[in-house]
Amino acid sequence: MEAGREDHTAEGEVQWRPVSLTFVEYPEGDIIGKALAYISLAPVIILVGFATLILFRREIHTITFLCGILFNEFVNWITKHIIKEPRPARGNQEMLFSEYGMPSSHSQFMWFFAVYVVLFIYVRLGLQQHSSTSLLELVWKHCLAIGTTVLALIVSFSRVYLAYHTVRQVVCGALLGTILAVPWFAFNEVFLTPLYPRVVSLRVAEILMVRDSTLIPNVLWFEYTNARTEARTRQRKQGCGNKMS
Repeated sequence: MEAGREDHTAEGEVQWRPVSLTFVEYPEGDIIGKALAYISLAPVIILVGFATLILFRREIHTITFLCGILFNEFVNWITKHIIKEPRPARGNQEMLFSEYGMPSSHSQFMWFFAVYVVLFIYVRLGLQQHSSTSLLELVWKHCLAIGTTVLALIVSFSRVYLAYHTVRQVVCGALLGTILAVPWFAFNEVFLTPLYPRVVSLRVAEILMVRDSTLIPNVLWFEYTNARTEARTRQRKQGCGNKMS
């Protein structure tokens, strides 16, 4: 009876699977591996940043950018399940991951993001350059483009270093992310951007406070000056009201 009970428990035992979204392993005592493990969480941090920006700023271009990233992830999932190439063998890897390894989703995500950002800086913002553009602003744009590209390189390298993907899987992910980023940016610029004024004028967009800042060269400075002007106007009104009372 005891043996029968043990067999029954083994047959009915539920298998547990981890959520591997933020689960990253690195060799114990390896400082470089630990640093790369944290850096490899960049896609998760970027997604959280997108959610925060959309929630608090409601910028329509941020929404379309995120749609491109989600489409990129969908293509990665489809490609993985068509190719069905396993990840490199490493310890209890099969117990931790149920997804395939070709192409690397981290690499594809980061290169889609990096290429889109670079195109946005040098194409979208480049078209809006004017004589008042400061040297500091130009340096900042170059640093942002270089920094985003370097981050994509480091994240891609981390996937190979930590033995989550082979070099070929990472390279294919980077190529696929780049290939998808270019047409998505072009589609957004040529077809979607001209529709932004119509979209933000819709009643549902007004209720959700979705806005379009495409024609504003420096959004931060625009918002700062408007907020400062409004604050001073209200202060003057409040001061006049106090004198009259």
